[in-house]
Formats: sequence, C-alpha cells, structure tokens
Amino acid sequence: MAATAGAEDLVVFDGVQKSYDGHTLVVRELNLRVRRGEFLTLLGPSGSGKTTTLMMLGGFERPTAGHILLDGKPVEALPPEKRDIGFVFQNYALFPHMNVAENVAFPLRYRGVRGAEAQARVAKALAMVRLEGFGHRKPTQLSGGQQQRVALARALVFQPKLVLMDEPLGALDKQLRERMQIEIKHLQQTLGITIVFVTHDQSEALTMSDRVAVFHDGILQQVANPRDLYDEPSNAFVAGFVGENNFVPCTVMPGSGGHAHALLDSGVALLGRMPVPLAKAAPAVLAIRPERIGLTGAHETGALACTVTEAFFLGDHTRVDAAVPAFGGQHVTIKLPPSMPVPLPGSEAGLLLPEQHCRIIAP
Repeated sequence: MAATAGAEDLVVFDGVQKSYDGHTLVVRELNLRVRRGEFLTLLGPSGSGKTTTLMMLGGFERPTAGHILLDGKPVEALPPEKRDIGFVFQNYALFPHMNVAENVAFPLRYRGVRGAEAQARVAKALAMVRLEGFGHRKPTQLSGGQQQRVALARALVFQPKLVLMDEPLGALDKQLRERMQIEIKHLQQTLGITIVFVTHDQSEALTMSDRVAVFHDGILQQVANPRDLYDEPSNAFVAGFVGENNFVPCTVMPGSGGHAHALLDSGVALLGRMPVPLAKAAPAVLAIRPERIGLTGAHETGALACTVTEAFFLGDHTRVDAAVPAFGGQHVTIKLPPSMPVPLPGSEAGLLLPEQHCRIIAP
C-alpha cells in the first residue's frame, strides 16, 4: 500500500524499484519526498539511477515495484500528458519548423487553450524568461542560452504543478551555464514552483538546490540541504562526490555528543564528528576537506608533522600536496588562502586538523 502524502509533500516515492531486464535493479527501494515549492536536485554519476527516477516521475518509465504519489494520488499508470508536469530536456526538444511563440504555445494547443488566452499566456511566459520580442524567430536563429529559455517558457506556460529538468544546462559553456543557474533559481523562487532537477555536476547542485538527493549504484545515499550535505556527509561516497576530500583509514573509538576518535594505523587518535553513528571498533575513514586543513611550522604544538611534496599557486588559493608519516606516508591535499606564502617542495611543516572539521564516516 502506498504511503500517504503530507500536506507539504507534492511527490512521494514509496519503495520504488526499477529493473529493465528483470534482474538488475537500476533504482533500489527508493523512498523520497519532494516538498511543494522546493528545488530538489537528483545528483549522481552516470548510471546512478537519477535520470531513471526522473523518467518514472514523468511517466516515461513505469516502476517495477513501489508507488509514486503526485499531489496525493498514485500516478504509476498515468501517461506523461495526464500528469500536469512540465519538462525541460538537455537538447531542449524545440520544433525547428515552428517559431518561438508556436513552440511555447504547443502545450496550450494540446490542452485546448487557443486564441487570445493562449497569446496572453505565451507573452507572459516569454516575459518570465526575458524573451519579449523573440516570438517570431525560429529556434535556429537563437543562441543556446536563448533556446534553453524557450524550453523553460514552454514548460511553464500551462502553469504545471511540477517541472522536471534533465541536465538542461549541459550543452552551455561555463559562463552561460553559471548565469542560467542563477536565473532558473530566481525564477523558481519568484513563481514558487516545484522543480526536480537532474545533474551530475555537484557545483550546479549546491548552487541551485533547496535540497540535494545523492544517488549511487541505484541507491539514495543522502538527502540534505547543500550546507549539510557538504559539511555532514553520511558516507565516503557522498563526501568524495560532493566537493573534494582527504580520506584516511581508521577505526572508530568511543566518543560522546556526536563525536568520536579516529584511531589510525600509526596509533595516532584524532577527534572528529561522526554524522552517522558507527559501532565501536568499526572500520571507517577520517575525512577532512582540503580548505579546512591548516599548515604551520614543523614543530608547532598539536600539529602533525608532514613534508611538502608539491605546491602550486592557482590565484584564489594555493594547492599543496604533503606526505604525512602519521597517515602511513599517505599524501593529503591542502588548499591555502592566496595571502599565505607558497611553501617550498621538500620543506618540513605541520598539519592542523581542527576537530570541528574532521568527519568520521563509513568507508
């Protein structure tokens, strides 16, 4: 029996699974809720199950097991056109023989909205995406960013309860992509619409989302707001996929208040936070992000001795590689502020690992 949707839930995935061959599950036991008016991103590498999840929600794929509720009603058997959902795809899917206004009006024609009402809605949708005066142009006369805006206007013109976006910015260059991220987020906030967005780009996910759902190997790994996802990853996959991290194998030692000690093979014990409880003596990794590590003098009290092997000044930071005897000779990456002097390769130094930035997580 499907789960019930709370008042704030627009979408509920309840025990959803998907297999294409009857054996291999590409989505496994998915339980996920999408809140009304939120921007939720499905993030993960290729083959992680994120796009299949979006296709099941849109009606292009049917789940092998489980239930999907949209606005409190099961939709597994409904075709896409009956779900009141707008779509924006990576290739925009614009009709080349139609002009911009005709492309935007297409969902209205399908729903029987024509004449003056359709014209007014098209004009409003084009104004939302700052394309007033472009209605007579053909898609081939537009830039990639303008085509993306047309696709967005077409998804919004019939005022759907939900908009799905499958890597819609993937074909844009870096500068335009970053600008469109902000524009889409501002539009979503202004209109109060619900968006489910698929990407493999963790920077894009952190920039745009109210919450991020991280997928790996068909399994939902963690759902959290961008700050918590970055600072409190639930396991090593999330910690490594979202941003950059250093990982040091360790064993969990008892702690309290969400803290524990990471016992390294060298016998050194370091205190850190444990976002997800792990059993005593369980194998784990100590994770710390490069920008959270400090570099100081070789014999500084409380610092771990290290040897600088490489250092590169990159403008907004200096990237340092150092070998750490306490880590069994393992190398770590450090990102120093640009104001600090660039250390010389071969020099001895000390690592500062603040306990509030150390995370002890599942390997």
